[in-house]
Amino acid sequence: MAISKCKIIEMHNVGIVVESLDKAIDFFIELGLVFEGRMVVEGEWAGRVTGLGNQSVEVAMLVTPDGHSRLELSQFHSPKIISDHRNSPVNSLGYLRVMFRVDNLDELLTRIEKYGAKIVGEVVQFGEVYRLCYIRGIEGLLIGLAEQLGNKTSADIIQNS
Repeated sequence: MAISKCKIIEMHNVGIVVESLDKAIDFFIELGLVFEGRMVVEGEWAGRVTGLGNQSVEVAMLVTPDGHSRLELSQFHSPKIISDHRNSPVNSLGYLRVMFRVDNLDELLTRIEKYGAKIVGEVVQFGEVYRLCYIRGIEGLLIGLAEQLGNKTSADIIQNS
């Protein structure tokens, strides 16, 4: 008798909790994500999933232009936020950042300055594959931005090392 193995089909989304949903939506649209919609999710049933009990959270979903990856932004109305990891350095434990491949890093960095985005260190070149940097974006969120320079990807470098 063959045993069926459950496997992941795709990564659906990465979730980020924010203070201002409107500002975060505007920022990520400026980065190039496409707004799909927003809604309020509340009640005890929702809290059973998260373990927070009776909750009220407004959620917005954005998708990458290729349609393969989503970013879920959440603004909790209740219960109150109890922890803030936005200013933790990149080597802290847990989920800290999301990285996007972009088509023109310098132009994008100039555009997002109006949102208070600042480069964490500097823009560096990873071999002949990427120019990349980390930024602190809207609300201090840590975001990686990488501009691919040729046809090689980071997977090519990892496989050849």
